[in-house]
Amino acid sequence: MNKQILLSTALAAVLSAGMISPTFAADKMEKCYGVAKAGMNDCAGNNHACAGQGTKDNDPGEFKAVKAGTCTQMGGKLAPMTP
Repeated sequence: MNKQILLSTALAAVLSAGMISPTFAADKMEKCYGVAKAGMNDCAGNNHACAGQGTKDNDPGEFKAVKAGTCTQMGGKLAPMTP
């Protein structure tokens, strides 16, 4: 493969990665705390910096992005809960 095409593709991938982050307002989503299963949390929380690093189910400090208006129906909270 041509080196220039390979480098261009890699650069495009890196630049677009920043645009892929969850956009809660545009998708009418909200953070719902206390409903994520272990390893299924979205974004940082509880002393870690990445999604998928939650260690227990329904941790009150971890959140999952859910459709706006459904969080409380699922038993979650819209703000982090203290254990």
